[in-house]
Amino acid sequence: MSESVVSIFALGGLGEIGKNMYVIQFEDEIVVVDSGGKFPEEDMPGIDLVIPDISYLIQHKGKIKGIFLTHGHEDHIGALPYVLKQVNVPVYGAALTIGLVEAKLKEHRLLRETKLHVIDPEQTLPFEKISLSFFRTNHTIPDSLGIAVHTPHGTVVHTGDFKFDLTPIGNSADIAKMAQLGENKQVLALLSDSTNSEREGGTPSEKVVGEAIDHIFHLAQGRILFSTFASNVYRLQQVVQAAVRYRRKIALIGRSMEKVFEIAQRLGYIKAPEGMLIDARDIDRYKAEEIVILCTGSQGEPMAALTRIAQGSHRMVKIIPGDTVVYSSSPIPGNDVNINRSIDLLFRAGADVKYGSHLEIHASGHGSQEDLKLMLNLMKPKYFIPIHGEYRMLVQHAKLAEEVGIASENTFILENGDVFRHTKSPTQATVIIERNKNQNNPSVQSGIVLVDGSGIGDVGNIVLRDRKRFAQDGIMIVVLTVDMKERKVLAGPDLVTRGFVYVRESEDMMREATQLTRQTVHQLLEKGITSWAEWKQQISNTLTPYFISKTNRSPMMMTIIMEPETTPPLDEQTSTSS
Repeated sequence: MSESVVSIFALGGLGEIGKNMYVIQFEDEIVVVDSGGKFPEEDMPGIDLVIPDISYLIQHKGKIKGIFLTHGHEDHIGALPYVLKQVNVPVYGAALTIGLVEAKLKEHRLLRETKLHVIDPEQTLPFEKISLSFFRTNHTIPDSLGIAVHTPHGTVVHTGDFKFDLTPIGNSADIAKMAQLGENKQVLALLSDSTNSEREGGTPSEKVVGEAIDHIFHLAQGRILFSTFASNVYRLQQVVQAAVRYRRKIALIGRSMEKVFEIAQRLGYIKAPEGMLIDARDIDRYKAEEIVILCTGSQGEPMAALTRIAQGSHRMVKIIPGDTVVYSSSPIPGNDVNINRSIDLLFRAGADVKYGSHLEIHASGHGSQEDLKLMLNLMKPKYFIPIHGEYRMLVQHAKLAEEVGIASENTFILENGDVFRHTKSPTQATVIIERNKNQNNPSVQSGIVLVDGSGIGDVGNIVLRDRKRFAQDGIMIVVLTVDMKERKVLAGPDLVTRGFVYVRESEDMMREATQLTRQTVHQLLEKGITSWAEWKQQISNTLTPYFISKTNRSPMMMTIIMEPETTPPLDEQTSTSS
């Protein structure tokens, strides 16, 4: 009997919020859990989405049994279209999750060629050497699942995003099944959500938010603009219920809001009476106290509906005094500045803005410390791997595990690309952690891939560096036409700048810079230098220190050198004209 190995690692989701993708492998069978994207950082100008590096999956795509989705949030399904273009494998998820995936794949024209499977949480999926089972969890979106991968070594459990909500809006979490998984210490390793590991106590129930929403509707005299994540289906349903109670019509604004609402309504997760939804273009036909506007933009996204409304640039909705605006979400780290700017603009326009956790208009979908301890106690894992959170959150979750009796040496705080390997021989079982750092040939390549428009991975560090340089100091373009045979400048040099200085106010400097360029060009011609690369380098070496001395700024230099077209011989001209 030879050794068998269970490997667990993340391509995204460790030490960060978003970009979740986890890999569980037993011998030649691979299970991928989630395929999420991430908002770009501030130092990534022009980038639309950040997704995991899936080089390992591409190399081993023949072993992949499928991508299994815990729920339908963007940080768990956002990368799916880009992954499937390179690794076309079956996708599994609960009904609403697959509904959201279908809409996403349709936009990318991948729906026909992708095999989608709706999971029944009561079913077991058998493969040749492993099998998968599922259990319901509570989160801010229906059909959230935990996933159990059963191997000959024991069960690897991935909780997905979860909290324990004892008064849920939708289905209850299947606590009994969780406890059953933990019986007889059959859980080899637990991968558990760490997002709220720093928060003491338990996470409030979504029902508390419903009461706060009702209170806001009761007090509001004018229109209500309610902003939340489009995928927060339970929150949307509670807004519908309040609108019914206070006899208000609902208008949807924002492409993602319209899409999710339609899918959730079709699948029965949102129940709105007939005639309640109105077209946003018809808002002005109703009295202010008869309207609720459900919109995107709770994170201050520049192009989202509420942001444009706050700026006064939305084509259908303008803020009028007496409007009540509700921010029903907690800020994603890094979005605070944009959110605060929008809130300030809304106040200036005369709106009454409701925001902040003290108003109880948002409840997290992630478990706090007591929720996390309960999950650990239910699962009783031999090994524990905290996931889905910034590094400090993983560390705090590890401390909680120690508090409930899991030995510190059995808890592993990993980073993307680190591999937990459980090897089982006829005589013993061992665990090895292969660190992705400081290895000449790491076993699993990890990192980020940047999505910019239709380009996937074609924007790297060099392009980002150039973009930052453009944004910081602008660009200086030098254009000239040179006849190298005659060693003569036919046109130029002309200096064109963008984002560096206002030319009309810097005419003297631009004149001097042009003269310096002309002198450099003549020196190059006198020396007989014909290499364009050398010309560009010499011009840059002349202008860069000059601009630094004058402005303390260093624009990006771009030199364009053109040569005249060679006039064809007379006989060729004659033959061509005839």
